[in-house]
Amino acid sequence: MTGTVQCVVLDCADVLELAEFYRHLLGGEINKPDPRWSLDDDWATLHLPSGLVLCFQRVPDHRPPIWGDPARPQQFHLDIGVPDLEQAARAAESSGATLLDDTHPWHIYADPAGHPFCLLHEK
Repeated sequence: MTGTVQCVVLDCADVLELAEFYRHLLGGEINKPDPRWSLDDDWATLHLPSGLVLCFQRVPDHRPPIWGDPARPQQFHLDIGVPDLEQAARAAESSGATLLDDTHPWHIYADPAGHPFCLLHEK
């Protein structure tokens, strides 16, 4: 083993907006004191109940991916397991997610910064 994942970082224009979106969707604590990171207008964190940390990094002139466009590909996405897909879909949409595709057994959304994520039934 070479190392361990400390966090997953998402680029965005507004770090607190995106942190709050994912807090509403996944729970957790925004900007919990942690000696690994310095928090400021360009960096926010979300410590999830699972122990995973999502971080949000402000990028001037952020250009979100466009679903299905190879010129601006998604590059990565989060798969989020949920017990009730329809309830989770309503919660995601009320928090600011945009539905991209619901023609599969899972639903594909974009967060407010344009990053795709999937909601799928927990197994």
